[in-house]
Amino acid sequence: MTVFETPPVQQEDRRELLGYLTYLLAASLFALNGTVSKYVLLEGVPWYRLSQFRVSAAFVILVAVVALTNRPALRLRRSEIPRIAAYGILGVAVTQSLYFVAILRLPVGVSLLFEFTAPIMVALWFRFVLREPVRDRVFAALVLALVGLAMVAQAWQGLSLDLIGVLAALTAAAALAFYYVEGEKLVVHRDPISTTMWGFGAATLFWAVVCPWWTYPFRELSFTQSFGADGPVLPSWVYLGYMVVLGTVVPFVLVLQSLRHLRATQASVVGMTEPVIASVIAWVFLGEILTPVQIVGGFVVLVGIVLAETSR
Repeated sequence: MTVFETPPVQQEDRRELLGYLTYLLAASLFALNGTVSKYVLLEGVPWYRLSQFRVSAAFVILVAVVALTNRPALRLRRSEIPRIAAYGILGVAVTQSLYFVAILRLPVGVSLLFEFTAPIMVALWFRFVLREPVRDRVFAALVLALVGLAMVAQAWQGLSLDLIGVLAALTAAAALAFYYVEGEKLVVHRDPISTTMWGFGAATLFWAVVCPWWTYPFRELSFTQSFGADGPVLPSWVYLGYMVVLGTVVPFVLVLQSLRHLRATQASVVGMTEPVIASVIAWVFLGEILTPVQIVGGFVVLVGIVLAETSR
């Protein structure tokens, strides 16, 4: 996914191949997380409770990371609170929970395609609301995305996809666009890791108020499930552990590391592999098969997203 740049290393220390491989690993971990999360959802864990578990557990881990590596960042200025709260609730809690709704009702790869239209929304926001210069290619990006999504949804058949799933994915994309725009402002005065930590903290507090922990259905987190039709039978803690550690915290750190060797636009293009990898994984382990038209439509959407990413 689109991310924000960290302070660059010296030009002579940049290793683009290492950056590309690191980001590709992060995208693969994110992609696999879609299938892992769907297995948990199919076991009956409510989507909002799974989102609550994910952000809360990730927040605890990020607090430990920041405490060990950048303790001053644990302090939060009063002036930061309103913006961090909006960033965490809308950008983190809403994005992740609606993504879970989407993958529960749609193929994982299709859900990601809809959610990945966020960069186009960001570019349009900067062009028409903030009146900042944006290359005209953003309009080509918008057209390609709309055509591609129509192919994915097979609109000529009267929309073959679940409507609630589509609406959830598009709303998640809008919330993700807010995450990008607001995060871009926050990282001017704060490093990306602690910004993410506080965003997850705000989301954790939000869910704790809306869904108190003493009402959490912990029994539903106890299950065993085979990973794939003929795969190994795994306990629930393996799925949940992957979702939090390898599906959230580790890939985020890898993304930050890759940006020490890549520009944000280069990394964003590599990030477009995530829906492709996610679709392949979901096809193998969940049996989610896309038609040839949907596959072509997906690539059309990805081209549009790349154009949008490079328009600012």
